[in-house]
Amino acid sequence: MEDLIENKVANSNLVTLNLEDYYDSAERILFDIEPLLFRGLVLKEKDFREYLKTHNWKQYQGKNIAFTCSNDAIIPIWAYMLLGVSVQPYVKRFIFGNLEQLDLILFNEALAKIDYEKYKDARVIIKGCGDISISAAAYVELTARLMPYAKSIMYGEACSNVPVYKKK
Repeated sequence: MEDLIENKVANSNLVTLNLEDYYDSAERILFDIEPLLFRGLVLKEKDFREYLKTHNWKQYQGKNIAFTCSNDAIIPIWAYMLLGVSVQPYVKRFIFGNLEQLDLILFNEALAKIDYEKYKDARVIIKGCGDISISAAAYVELTARLMPYAKSIMYGEACSNVPVYKKK
């Protein structure tokens, strides 16, 4: 009798979760306020408000934007608030911070929408090594959200995974 090759991975009850499925593919923009400062140091309110009125905000349509200042200048909080008000009708999401923080916020918002009940007592593999570079922070956040539900959490692929968590 011929030996049959059994596909243990296909026959297992593993559930794969791929963070790439939750990646917001809209372009990310870092908006640096530094060029708007007088002599690179001071924000002049009148000039700033004029810039906000005349700038082409439509160019950010459908994008995600992070506001920052690359200079060590002290920028009043209201300046970033005004930037948000100006860009809001056009962008998907805006934040104060850098692109890494923007990515994390976008992932956190996407992960908050998942119904984790469907992973109750499941053996979950969080897929790694994909086409998109995803921060460790997103993997840690997903792990934290899964732990109350999953029976076990692994990282990698079904054929070669790293155990991360097992419910006691």
